Amino acid sequence: MSRHDVDKLWQHFTSVSRARIALGRAGDALPTGRLLEFAYAHASARDAVAGRADFGAIAARLEPLATVRVRSAAADRPTYLRRPDLGRKLADAPGDPLPAGPFDAVFVVADGLSARAVEMHAVPVLQAVLPRLAGWHLGPVVLAEQARVALGDQIGAAMGAALVVMMIGERPGLSVPNSLGLYLTYAPRIGRSDAERNCISNIHADGLSYAAAAETLVWLMIEARRLRLSGVALKEDAGALPSAAPKPLDSAPAELRSSGQQQGD
Repeated sequence: MSRHDVDKLWQHFTSVSRARIALGRAGDALPTGRLLEFAYAHASARDAVAGRADFGAIAARLEPLATVRVRSAAADRPTYLRRPDLGRKLADAPGDPLPAGPFDAVFVVADGLSARAVEMHAVPVLQAVLPRLAGWHLGPVVLAEQARVALGDQIGAAMGAALVVMMIGERPGLSVPNSLGLYLTYAPRIGRSDAERNCISNIHADGLSYAAAAETLVWLMIEARRLRLSGVALKEDAGALPSAAPKPLDSAPAELRSSGQQQGD
């Protein structure tokens, strides 16, 4: 395989992956441009973790849907990061009172570890989900500050929800600092384990689309309500879910495959 063919193969890989591959080099080091890109990605991830979500703006975008605002027992961002346990329970004076249900489902929009993700993606995902839930009795959307995933259990239990969906900013990485995750729990109560939830992750511009996430979530919600369970016991039916799979990494252009075969022969 010629050097030109190798370069084209790497270009194909980099076009279908956000991984840092084929970065090049300048002597024994990375090229300056690549190093600056890495520094920018690292700073973006740190900003995402330290940021604060504008829940007022989120509530305004959700109108005319009813919203209530609560906060966890973590009084501020530094405490939230140092004490994950406090992010899993409501503050003694958590904010707005939580209305008692019963509700078929309650959606919780939480800042989590990426405020940017929540601000960017939570409202569009909800707008894609709600039309698919005609006939469901839904509680008001809960906006939760300094929240971890398990806070949804306490909120859902307090509101008498059969299902709770936690929409939360995921831990940022060096490729994506603004990814949203959805966590579905049937019969939420304090003490539920992660094995009792279903997770849909990587919702962002270069990941899972809003429509695909909504379709998957609604399918899981319907099945969770029918089977009265969630988590590892609720198996996704791959044939019933939308395909969001990227182009396989081994599907190199034909001319490169044939070139590689000739070289190998």
